[in-house]
This record gives sequence, structure tokens and C-alpha cells, in this order.
Amino acid sequence: MRKNVVLRLAVFVFLLISCAPRSVQSAESSVAVTIYNQDLGLVKDVRELEFQKGKSVIRFTDVAAQIDPTSVHFKPIGVADKVAILEQNYQYDLVSSTKILQKYVDKEIELFTKQDKAYKGVLLSYSNENLTLKEPEGAIRIVRLEEVRDMYFPSLPEGLITKPTLVWLLDSQISGKRKAEVSYLTSGINWHAEYVAVVDQFDRNLELAGWVSIDNHSGATYEEAKVKLIAGEVHRVREKIVPPRLAKGYALDVAGAPQFEEKPFFEYHLYTLLRPSTIKDNEIKQVSLFPTTNVVVKKIFTYDGATEEKRVKVELEFKNSSAAGLGMPLPKGKIRVYKADVDKSLEFVGEDLIDHTPKDEKVRVFLGHAFDLVGERKRTDFREIGKDITEESYEIKLRNHKEEAAEVVVVEHLYPYTEWKILESNFEYEKKDANTIEFKISLEKDEEKILNYTVRYIR
Repeated sequence: MRKNVVLRLAVFVFLLISCAPRSVQSAESSVAVTIYNQDLGLVKDVRELEFQKGKSVIRFTDVAAQIDPTSVHFKPIGVADKVAILEQNYQYDLVSSTKILQKYVDKEIELFTKQDKAYKGVLLSYSNENLTLKEPEGAIRIVRLEEVRDMYFPSLPEGLITKPTLVWLLDSQISGKRKAEVSYLTSGINWHAEYVAVVDQFDRNLELAGWVSIDNHSGATYEEAKVKLIAGEVHRVREKIVPPRLAKGYALDVAGAPQFEEKPFFEYHLYTLLRPSTIKDNEIKQVSLFPTTNVVVKKIFTYDGATEEKRVKVELEFKNSSAAGLGMPLPKGKIRVYKADVDKSLEFVGEDLIDHTPKDEKVRVFLGHAFDLVGERKRTDFREIGKDITEESYEIKLRNHKEEAAEVVVVEHLYPYTEWKILESNFEYEKKDANTIEFKISLEKDEEKILNYTVRYIR
């Protein structure tokens, strides 16, 4: 019986493969993929197809499973005026055990149990637990699904396919092999930038490397593709959100020379990979965005007593300029910062997300809170001077327990929609915007300083 089951399974697999539609494709093909950082990709697939004069059907397989079929554009290269597209169809009723069972309701199938028992009959119904058969003599048999070892189906049900397929009905004035370009949008493919930074012993220089991570779960592999990346917020009309599957693969491309060519494109920035690359389905591929470079950096301590209570934030700031060692528009992404210990081993000191940053703009990376810097803030006085005039006084204490001096930027938020004036302050301040002022206060080792100021509001 086992040999018979193996034979039947082999026959079914053969039928499954032989019935699957195929596109007529030769080595004369090329693929280009433009990937947006919004779970979107534009695929341009050029293949050599067999055209027939008159009305005929062309099938185009190996397209992304998450394709937007309304975005498909089919163009015979050089002979577009001689080929009329009558219909365009997207077939995605893919083979699965559930789909096959659906198609075989009211049809005859054969089951083999783990106890080597065979049952044959018309499938009346099925569920996650049971299969219900009507046997040839008319008896009804319910078989528990967990007991089933094999199921035999005589052929692949009509309408089921093994791959998502685009199908065109054409009216052609030409025949023979011709190149055609098929372009379409697909979800399930995304990219983002990642940065790895190592700060030096004195926190004044940053060794920075940029990476691009391409995450492909679109349901297709793009062989030796020309890859372009778009950085920027492209407006899209959202109608349906498809939850992504988990990626199963991981690939890494390391290079010491620039791998991407960057240029402005419309109101975005375009990064073109300077060599073809294969992007496999269910794979995360990392490619070096730019070689490691050294950047001048500044460490900034910030105390915002209205939001942080006692904690002082520590940030690193650098300018995205050629003079600082960069000057390339930086796509948004996560930056991770490390620092070498006395034993030369790198230790993780924090990470942050940076936004799209044009050249010559500043980048500030929030890493965490300083352990040895403490702030305290309290309102010490409140007075109503008149009907629309009030005054407030604040006391802010800063203490430095570090082994070296530190400068702390104190951020104060004033009431919006009012006119204000600082009446008294024992430290100078800088107005940052209509409702924000900053004080820069230097502290020596183990020193405490107290900031006092009074503000008047006129409504």
C-alpha cells in the first residue's frame, strides 16, 4: 500500500507542476526595483515573450504576491502601436490544501490514515477537525483530521494556480518573440537606513558608518535587479493595509567604497545602487550606504524640568556637512552609538531615530540620561498683578557629580497665547521661539548652581 501511496503522491505533484501556467521567458530579461520607505516598491520587469498574430493570451508569472493589480502597465517594446490589450487579469487563487478541499466538495477523494486504513468516497464537508465522506455504498464516514496521513486527489482543480499570474488577452498584428516591459506597484517591500557610530574617548569625534536595510516579503525574488531607493514622504491613497509577514532570511553586503549614487529627484532624494543585486523573497539585505567616516561631534546636556523632573538628557550633535566629514543627504533611520572601554571592547551607549536630514543641517542624537547630573525645578512664587497680568518665579537647581566640568542647557517653556517678559534672572537666556527660552549653565566638578528667574505674563 505504501508504494501505491507514494506513486499517487508523485502523480499528483507531477500534475500540480505540469498544470501551473508559465510565462514564455528567455535569458533576454532584466528587472529594476525602486523601493520607497513606505512599504512600497515599483517593479519594472523586461522579458522576451511569444506573441501570436490575432487574438491570443499571454501569461506572466513570477510577479509579487502583494502586487497592486490596478497599477499594472504592459508595454511591448518598439511595437506598442501594433498590439491592442483587450483584457488584463490578475489570477491569485493559489494552490493550498484548504483550497483543494474546497474545490473537491461533492467530488470523490481517497484518504489514508496513520493506521494504514484507506477510505474512498465523496467529500461532503470538512473542518479543522473532521472530514465527512459518503462512501460508495452510501454510508457516511467521519474521519478525524489528526488521524489522516495522506489524501489523494486525481487532478488539480480547475482555477487553482501555483504562482500569482498576470494574464492578458491581446489582439496583435505581429507574431514571434518580442521584448515587453511590465511595471507594477507592490507592497511588502521596504527599506530604511541604519547608522553605526563609535564615539572617541573624549566624546569629540564620531566614527560613523551608514547602512541600508532592504526588507522583502512581497512574495517575489528579484534576480540581479537594478536597485533604486527613494527617500522622502510620497503621498499615497490608503485603502487597505496588508499586514506583513515575518522575514525569514538575512543577507549582508559589506563594501569599503561608495555603493550608492545619490541625487535629488523631484522633491525627494534618489539612491541608486551602482551594481545589480538579487533581492530574495523573505530576506533582509543590508548594503553599505557610505564608507566609514569621522565626524566632529559635540556632547550636549539638557535639563527640561517641566517634563523630566530630575533627569538630565545627554545628546550628541553633529553637522551633516562636508567640513564635518559628511555632506550627503541622510535618509531617516536608527543610529546606534558605541564607545570603547579601557580594554578596547565596544560598549553600547544608546540609540535614537533621526529624520531625513539634508546636507548642512544639524543632527542631534538622544542617547539617554546622565547619571551624575541632577536637576530640580520648583515654582517659588505666583502673583496676580492685575486683571490680565500675572507674575511667576522659578528656582532651578543643578548639581554636577561628574569628575569633570559640564555645561547644562536648561529649557523653559512659557505660557502660549500670552505676551511675556523676563523681569529678573541671575543667568542670561536665549529666546528660541515664541514660548521657549534656554539658559546655558557651566558647572565645575561637584558644584551646585541655582537659577532664579521671574516672568510676567500679559493676556
